[in-house]
Amino acid sequence: MRILGIDPGIAIVGWGVIDYDRMKAKPVGYGAITTGPEMKTEERIAEVFRQMQQIIAAYQPDAVSIEELFFNTNQKTGIIVAEARGVLLLAATLAGIPVYEYTPLQIKSAVVGYGRADKKQVITMVTMLLKLEKPPKPDDTADALAAALCHAHSGTSALAELYNHPTTMRGKIQY
Repeated sequence: MRILGIDPGIAIVGWGVIDYDRMKAKPVGYGAITTGPEMKTEERIAEVFRQMQQIIAAYQPDAVSIEELFFNTNQKTGIIVAEARGVLLLAATLAGIPVYEYTPLQIKSAVVGYGRADKKQVITMVTMLLKLEKPPKPDDTADALAAALCHAHSGTSALAELYNHPTTMRGKIQY
């Protein structure tokens, strides 16, 4: 299964594509969509949409895993990020790709084993789990790869359903 993980933003949208098969994750591609503050909001949102469409077309993911928004104190920034997140969801939906949403706590728990893990711990685990030579940059890219890994290990993913099916090896093992 090919999974596209997305860490939504307006200045930086982290993205990461992994192939996940038989409990093994392999990085396929990752990076960031960036927009500058000199651009109008609508131009930034359009650029995020265009680039995400290109990423989806290039990598043909089977699923999209996106981080849910966590609002801090700056509501204006939160609204703009929510607008960008909307076009990211739109790009996946128009391509016919199912979207799965996870909270930051769920993503950190799936990757680090602790929902309150700090950014450094997430980056370290993503680097280790995907056997990367160096930590992905920017941090938003690591967060996107973490979102993809979260979906791969999630009970809501098709892979987890297959893995938990009674006819698979796990179904035959008594715990």
